[in-house]
Amino acid sequence: MKVSFYVLSESKAQDFLGFICQLTQTALNKSSQSLLILIDKQDALLSTLDEALWAHDATSFIPHQRLLDATIADTDDVNKTVDAHANNETLAPVLLGSYMPADFKGIVLNTTIHPVNDFMAATNNAQPTRVLELIKPDANSVQEGRHKYKSYKQLGYELTHFKV
Repeated sequence: MKVSFYVLSESKAQDFLGFICQLTQTALNKSSQSLLILIDKQDALLSTLDEALWAHDATSFIPHQRLLDATIADTDDVNKTVDAHANNETLAPVLLGSYMPADFKGIVLNTTIHPVNDFMAATNNAQPTRVLELIKPDANSVQEGRHKYKSYKQLGYELTHFKV
């Protein structure tokens, strides 16, 4: 699996939502795969990002779907959304949630403090093709990024980083 770390400058970190929207649009333009934006369960980012994706550009929006809590989610609906995008049907290619749906095969934009493999239970058959990690310029985010980097390196993933 390919993992790309985006080390944000102070100005990009100040417009964190804008950068996520920009990176999401770029990923969608370059790939036909679904994209999952992982967000910590208790994070207010879910609601604000939901709104930001609808209003990202004055002339367009990024279609997306919020996933329900994993304990109450209808996995069939999630799989239909993921399958529909793979078949070029017109359902949301971007999923927002705090868990990885069963059988997910696509790009993961990780905004959590945990490596993506922490979300890949042995029974859910998720196999992301690529992971995008965001590192803010504060000490905590840098430390979390180093932990994730080591974790991915131990698993033998292909690692790249970009300063933006």
